[in-house]
Amino acid sequence: MQPIAVSTDIPLEIAVDAIPDDDRVWVPQAPGVFFRPLFINTVTGQWCNLLKVTRSGIVSRHRHPGIVVGYVVKGEWKYDEHEWTAREGGFVYEPPGEIHTLRVPEHCTEMITFFNISGAMIYLDDDGRQAGYEDAFTKLDMCRAHYAGNGLGAGYADQFRR
Repeated sequence: MQPIAVSTDIPLEIAVDAIPDDDRVWVPQAPGVFFRPLFINTVTGQWCNLLKVTRSGIVSRHRHPGIVVGYVVKGEWKYDEHEWTAREGGFVYEPPGEIHTLRVPEHCTEMITFFNISGAMIYLDDDGRQAGYEDAFTKLDMCRAHYAGNGLGAGYADQFRR
């Protein structure tokens, strides 16, 4: 029996405190909306992050071509298109292609949710037309620009890239 060859080119693991002590790690995405990168895979297009929202109301209307899973760390949110509410400790699976409008309720002052996203996030206007998108590359670019401007340095983002 032949031995199994071991690759020496395997990227290192990532082990970070999910909720950072340094607020500069949170990347602003929109007013009152931030993300904390955990993993950005520019080969497969997958990324994992924490989404933090510090205001109530609509965060975005969007869809994904791939699956998304989430775990609510703090607070709560819902999709206008569904009856359920994602609450602290709750798990969410989003099927590919579904359009949904993420909303944080009035009584929630801070929401934090872990998301594992496969592929792009496509933002939609009120008529269902594409109004923008994010993918692993745009997320990495957002991180680099933010960190370059806040003293952490653009290279800080590279620790999350695989």
